[in-house]
Amino acid sequence: MNKDLIILQTDSIQELANFWDSHDLTDFENELEVVQESVFEPIVPLALTPEEAAAVTATAKLRGISPVMLIREWVAEGIKASAKLEL
Repeated sequence: MNKDLIILQTDSIQELANFWDSHDLTDFENELEVVQESVFEPIVPLALTPEEAAAVTATAKLRGISPVMLIREWVAEGIKASAKLEL
């Protein structure tokens, strides 16, 4: 193992891809650590009609947020409203 090698720190997918195309994971075994919890957010698939998707996208654009953020807001609002009904 070359002690001069360090793992690239970037959020760029392209830079990371280029880095790992030219390096081997075994060169960094001493820097690796076991992660106990998932590093990925759970994903719930959501099927929308083309019209629904267009409406979500247009509404999000008007609000200056991403469609994903808009849907998250709507879900959070729905959960809060549902919790109030259960009380």
